[in-house]
Amino acid sequence: MRRQPPKISAKEAAVGYLSRRDHAERELQQKLKMRGYSEQDVQEAIAFCQDYQWLDDARYAAMAVRNGVAKGWGKLRIQQEMKMKGVHELCIKQALTNAEVDWFEQAKSVAQRKFGNQPMDTPKEKARRLRFMQSRGFDFEQIRYALSVDDEYEG
Repeated sequence: MRRQPPKISAKEAAVGYLSRRDHAERELQQKLKMRGYSEQDVQEAIAFCQDYQWLDDARYAAMAVRNGVAKGWGKLRIQQEMKMKGVHELCIKQALTNAEVDWFEQAKSVAQRKFGNQPMDTPKEKARRLRFMQSRGFDFEQIRYALSVDDEYEG
């Protein structure tokens, strides 16, 4: 069974998506293609949205960094999320540089919110906390700083 052609233009669909939230360029392309628009219609819609500055990967990346920090994510997690959305590597790097976030303090803040002042008295508890912080996207130096862990990590 063939898919029905979309009832609205690709431009209208793109504007509709962008009216709800910012999208990365590649993410918007994929959504439009999945709705059945031709490659040419998708490219015209993307160009149209960029002309009006409704679609801007640099702005999207800056917003993604702010949102990631607000969620308690580290640099690595934020970077990975943007890569999955198709944001260009240069935009990601620029947004992270411009963010002026102290990733060590961000990690410490996340650890404090999650674990409070409870002691990390068993190797199992230490491993649990390290895994949690890694899943949030912090590197080992940041995790060590946040959890005040010494060098005896075996992971």
